[in-house]
Amino acid sequence: MQAAWQVISGGITAPRGFQAAGITAGLKASGQPDLALIVSESDAIAAAVFTTSQVRAACVDFSRQQLDGNSIARAILCNSGQANAATGDQGWSDAVESAGQLGQALQIPSNQVLVASTGVIGQRIKMDALRTGIPQAIAALSPEGGAAAAQAILTTDLIAKQIALELPLGDRTVRIGGIAKGSGMIHPNMATMLSFITCDAAVSPQLWQDMLSRAVDRSFNQITVDGDTSTNDCVFALANGQSRTPAITERGPIADQLEAMLTAVCQHLAKAIARDGEGATCLIEVQVKGTADDTAARAIARTIAGSSLVKSAIFGRDPNWGRIAAAAGRAGVQFNAENLAVRLGQFELLRNGQPLPFDRDAASQYLRDRAAGAYLQDDTVLIQVEVGSGTGQGIAWGCDLSYDYVRINAEYTT
Repeated sequence: MQAAWQVISGGITAPRGFQAAGITAGLKASGQPDLALIVSESDAIAAAVFTTSQVRAACVDFSRQQLDGNSIARAILCNSGQANAATGDQGWSDAVESAGQLGQALQIPSNQVLVASTGVIGQRIKMDALRTGIPQAIAALSPEGGAAAAQAILTTDLIAKQIALELPLGDRTVRIGGIAKGSGMIHPNMATMLSFITCDAAVSPQLWQDMLSRAVDRSFNQITVDGDTSTNDCVFALANGQSRTPAITERGPIADQLEAMLTAVCQHLAKAIARDGEGATCLIEVQVKGTADDTAARAIARTIAGSSLVKSAIFGRDPNWGRIAAAAGRAGVQFNAENLAVRLGQFELLRNGQPLPFDRDAASQYLRDRAAGAYLQDDTVLIQVEVGSGTGQGIAWGCDLSYDYVRINAEYTT
């Protein structure tokens, strides 16, 4: 589908009827912003995707319970600094109290509040700081508060991650905005680290949930930094209907356009997370085609992007295509190795299962050039793999594995 939308400013508050804030409440020892609040001025249809980990933070189970049989949410509260995971009954009580405090302060039902946390596992939320911070965050709410909220949810991230898109629908427009955080513990098995999305379209609850689930499968579930899934992963998406466009209640051309834009927002944020991987110097994009279906192609792409050997070779500027081929072969997808083809950027390395002569020095320089473009549009190492003649296609994103990744995570709590 050809993109009909355009990028606009504003991030999470670009859609009509949303305000946000990001403040320093004293939750982080660093003194950096650490409490984010997103509020819809009217009832919003809520969709969510959560981690499938058996060790989950209290916020994950609590927010899932909030949405059980309830499709309406008005606010998202996120603290950074403490994960509130593996904190027992007291951690659960803290999540409940957080929602209750915010609901009371906003004068909305507490079951319309979703909560999220990020930080060190095993540490409870600093509730005294949170109690003081909630009214401060409410006072700071603004239609221009998206950037502040994006900053307040960060932990080891080097950059804030936000995006907003606008799509013409008839004589009006629909907007979707999003923010995300993530840098380490990135190998989602549901959604991602944390991502919050707003939309001003009117969408039926089940359709909105289905759209989000499919978008997540094509974006956040296709990124990897280090093979570790967090205890706190969640994606929340709110749609409040403030665009005043006709309600979207079933699949069709209009719904498909909205879902494509939602997917584009998710993919932008997902790539920003992979690009910001702890210690990373470049983004890796793996494109796979020729499988029986898209699911198989995505599995191969994700396996290659997540291979420690592939990631290490990219960091070493080593065009070692054998590691790419080996990763493709262990992805759990059947294909004939005689059909395997591998390209690295403009360099064709393998065709019909046979190695090809190539300029190794030039290929290595290609990798060095990508590292030199870190955080720019030319920082992407492109790996293309073909395994047959099927119609399946898939993309995954990752980053290289550097010495700094070990340093950052070896000293995370010390």
